[in-house]
Amino acid sequence: MAKATDLHVRIHQTKGIRIEAAFSCRAGEFLAVVGPSGGGKTTLLRMIAGLAKPESGEIRCGNDVWFDDKKHLNVSPQARHIGFVPQHFGLFPKLSALGNIIAALDHLPKAERMPRALAMLEKVNLHGLTDRLPSELSGGQKQRVALARALAREPRALLLDEPFSAVDRETRERLYLELARLKSELNIPVIMVTHDLNEALLLADSMLLISQGQMLQHGAPQQVFARPRTEAVARQMGLRNIFDAHVVAQDEQKGVTWLKFGEKLIASDSLPEVAIGQRVRWVIPNQGIRFNSIASGRLCRSFNILNIRIDNLLTLGESVRLEATVLGGKERLNAEIPLHLARKLALCPGMETEVALKSEELHLLEMIKA
Repeated sequence: MAKATDLHVRIHQTKGIRIEAAFSCRAGEFLAVVGPSGGGKTTLLRMIAGLAKPESGEIRCGNDVWFDDKKHLNVSPQARHIGFVPQHFGLFPKLSALGNIIAALDHLPKAERMPRALAMLEKVNLHGLTDRLPSELSGGQKQRVALARALAREPRALLLDEPFSAVDRETRERLYLELARLKSELNIPVIMVTHDLNEALLLADSMLLISQGQMLQHGAPQQVFARPRTEAVARQMGLRNIFDAHVVAQDEQKGVTWLKFGEKLIASDSLPEVAIGQRVRWVIPNQGIRFNSIASGRLCRSFNILNIRIDNLLTLGESVRLEATVLGGKERLNAEIPLHLARKLALCPGMETEVALKSEELHLLEMIKA
């Protein structure tokens, strides 16, 4: 197996699809590059693979430089020794599952290719389908063949471009488990491009948010979700409860920032660099909105109590999505709670009630200067 090496990427691209990115992916780390379609994710992946050339920057794996515009260096895709799984698998239609993997092993002596290919099919649980053509395989099986082919080369890094987009939901769930299992055995950088936040939260050790070619934030998925840097990040993470407020005071001893939200005074367990009287934007995730505190009689222990009027309720399986108006203002609050809790509290449209906002979940966003 190739020695463990970290991948370092710095790319500047202004022509065509604009890309401005600088990040690293450690050996053994699973990095998800997340963003909307047309945002430059696939182009970024192709540049790392050597299939597209950036205008400037540097791409390095360990001590090996793959691209450096200042040194006029651009190593070929073959020499980079990368495992690459494209969106629609890229299998040769006239070769069997086994043949597709053997075709990727031309760097090995002929005597070693068959055993290696069979071992990789075994690794992805396809040992009984060696002779099947791609047209005779399901979407999930094609994906496994493509993954086995990429890993058979013992690559320096593994790149996955929307690896689950061409399979149904049930197959996708099974493949998540397969990839999670394989991930624990790999000691190489793994980068997956996806537009699905759930995939990133489920599989990735770290996440890079990208939009229109610009890096928005890079960090552990749960940390990015809980502490989005800007409003653009918060919205891309699917957070909908984003509001205006004014800074009233900061208590350094208790680590609390007090905000005026409408007629209410609310607290955030953070001390960002803000000025008293400054207008700020703040966000709270769904898990920071408490309905059950009303029924349990603990609401009085929270500073952040809002009076709301429920406008709409939508039942989705075992959960209920609701929209509410914050009384005393025009702000709208979105929340999702378990169906059993909505029934227990007898929530219904037109009902006026209270919610508590957890101060440790209330996060102030950076204000981007124009």
